[in-house]
Amino acid sequence: MAAGASLDDLVERSAAPTAARQAIGRLDDRFPGAEDRLGDDPALAAAVVAATTASRSLTRLLASEPSALEVLDDLGERPDLPDPVDLDGLVRWKQLEYLRIAARDLLGTDDLEATGESLARMAADVLDAACRLAGPGRLAVLGDGDVDEAVATARRAMQLAGSCFRVDADLRPEGRSGQLVRTVRSYATWWERWAQPWEFQALLKARPVAGDHELGEAFAEEAAAALWGRTLSADDLRSIRSMKERSEQQVSRRGLEGREIKRGRGGIRDVEFSVQLLQLVHGRHDPELRSPNTLEALGELASAGYVDADDAAALAQSYRFLRLVEHRLQLVDEQQVHAVPTDPDERDALARVLGYRGTPDADAVDHFDDELGRCQAAVRAIHERLYFRPLLEAFGDVDGALGPDAVEARLSAFGFRDADRTRQAVHELTRGLTRSSRLMEQLLPLLLDWLSTTPDPDLGLLGLRNLASRPQEGDRLAASFRESPEAARRLCTLLGTSRMLGEILAHNPDLVERLPEADRLRTRARSDLTDSARSVLEWREGTPERQEALRRWQQRNLLGIAARDVLGLADLRTVGADLTSLAESTLEAALAALEPTMPFAVVAMGRFGGAELSYASDLDVLFVYEGESSAAFEEAERLAMDLLRFVAGATPATRIYDLDADLRPEGKQGPMARSLDGFATYFDRWVQVWERQAMTRARPVAGDAALGQRLVELVEPVVWPDRLPDEDVREIRRMKARIERERIPAGEDPQFHLKLGPGSLSDVEFTAQLLQLRHGVRSPSTMGAVDALEDRGILSDEDA
Repeated sequence: MAAGASLDDLVERSAAPTAARQAIGRLDDRFPGAEDRLGDDPALAAAVVAATTASRSLTRLLASEPSALEVLDDLGERPDLPDPVDLDGLVRWKQLEYLRIAARDLLGTDDLEATGESLARMAADVLDAACRLAGPGRLAVLGDGDVDEAVATARRAMQLAGSCFRVDADLRPEGRSGQLVRTVRSYATWWERWAQPWEFQALLKARPVAGDHELGEAFAEEAAAALWGRTLSADDLRSIRSMKERSEQQVSRRGLEGREIKRGRGGIRDVEFSVQLLQLVHGRHDPELRSPNTLEALGELASAGYVDADDAAALAQSYRFLRLVEHRLQLVDEQQVHAVPTDPDERDALARVLGYRGTPDADAVDHFDDELGRCQAAVRAIHERLYFRPLLEAFGDVDGALGPDAVEARLSAFGFRDADRTRQAVHELTRGLTRSSRLMEQLLPLLLDWLSTTPDPDLGLLGLRNLASRPQEGDRLAASFRESPEAARRLCTLLGTSRMLGEILAHNPDLVERLPEADRLRTRARSDLTDSARSVLEWREGTPERQEALRRWQQRNLLGIAARDVLGLADLRTVGADLTSLAESTLEAALAALEPTMPFAVVAMGRFGGAELSYASDLDVLFVYEGESSAAFEEAERLAMDLLRFVAGATPATRIYDLDADLRPEGKQGPMARSLDGFATYFDRWVQVWERQAMTRARPVAGDAALGQRLVELVEPVVWPDRLPDEDVREIRRMKARIERERIPAGEDPQFHLKLGPGSLSDVEFTAQLLQLRHGVRSPSTMGAVDALEDRGILSDEDA
């Protein structure tokens, strides 16, 4: 009875008492006397209770396999793999060895490292046996899943091993579309010519585990030569980090943020990724860092000074905890599970299997959630600053920091080309004893990390330095960062992407405060924009500062458009439309400030007319007025020339836009503005094919809107005939060829001229316009025209 009471007590204190009782009952039904045996053997009982409360699959194994109980009775003895072995024998051996490893893990006999080694050894033995069963031929199986030589043998080996494990060969060159087996020489050629950065990162874990030992070692030597014989470039680094960011975004889109312990923020991948990138950066010169084991590599990185000792200890502790959670999740049904369940009962079972119990203040799940949250937050914080803390220590001449060569190597790998300039910028950002300088010092690891992911980290750091160079602005910037780290992150992204945005922010530092709030970056409606621009000019009426005031207004609004574009908050059409609205409002306000004394309108052409402007686009325009007197003509010419000068500015530094009126009748030889009747006469008598094509994009944008619309309607019959003559089609094609031949600047490769070269923007625009003219499809925008042509069946879905 005493023994029985002990068993009852053990069950009652277990993670899942009901499940344990049911499992023991089934075990006794299947193997009579089993319950008494457990009552007489506390160690065996503890192993059975641990296995059955943690895993449904192990519970089923205990109830069906006579040898399972014997394995748990002697956890120190590894079952012998049958020799010779057949498939059934291999599967049975794997199940029993998995049970033994899991029980030692659950009872705390083995730590994470020992458990991992046992699982890896078990997998290697399965693969080795599968290679022998697959048939003759030299075959080596590598730790990353690749197999070499003999396709038939390889496929058979994978099928056999697949009876015990999920075998994945997708990390081979070209992935699923690549050949299953390659020679060692073929692998070496791939790495030399075509391998992507992530493939070299994957080689950090590659090791021979089964099959032909000599062949596996030959592969390992070639892999090491390929991995450590190359320098990790800034582009490589960005590629690897971008891939990780995409992985995190997928986790977030699936609603698993916080629950996904492998790929989510603060998860297993954050630890592994941090370690692997530092290995790739420094392992080329420091062979001690090349271990495929994450915890071993982390220890070496810490002992060599590449990682702060406290950070390394925190990462190691968190990694063990996260891996433990992963093991418990996957033990339940032996499935690849990485997300903490949402079901309350399943979550409670997980927490209890991990050893958590309820207290007067909180239940087991609350305790587990608190621990997981703290762990993820710690991992993420270290991950985000890990690469740059040693750099900052080196800049401050702290004992034990990285040497000059290591500083140069890491800066170069993370995109910073000039170590001296980076050091100077860091000193300037953190000098003094002000609160803002202390805050900058704390934030710099994060700021450098964010800058390193941008296209031009040096440019970004220079922009940050310029913003903070004045004491008052430095304090304001630090305050913005303190209130919103997201403002800091987004600022780094913008500064490292665009010199233009850096200059706008340097002149308008108050805009930094808007960056975290998407709504404050959004472009206002056209009417509100125009009213705002007019008020800026009205407030400075009669002063010489009007043009500069309008330019600054335009720049401040441009920042919001470009920021939403770079930050991924607006799509291409929205950006083009917003840039167009900004240009329209600028012209509307400028023209109103010139005080027209007659009906006068600005008609947009080209991409301006199509509302598809880009950042450096000229504004193609026509000027139309009403009246036939010489006074009317002189006033129209004044308005046109003054508007051009007002918007263009006196110098390139004061330019708002370049207005281009060369599409007017007679081009540069013709008057700047033409009367409505003058347009009618010209289009009736002398209009050329290219002018009709250009007028497909005509759209009134400023001044007298009714007058501008009358011009568009006036030329409509000429622009949109019932039938486009064959000769006109040929003329459009000749003109396109002439543009390609004559307008690409000398010395530029046409293949890379995105506007005029083969397959460029002009190909799309000319194709759309020609089809519009042939079929009478009216739309001023190219993308709108493509949509309309597809809707009418003129373009197929694929061509559109």
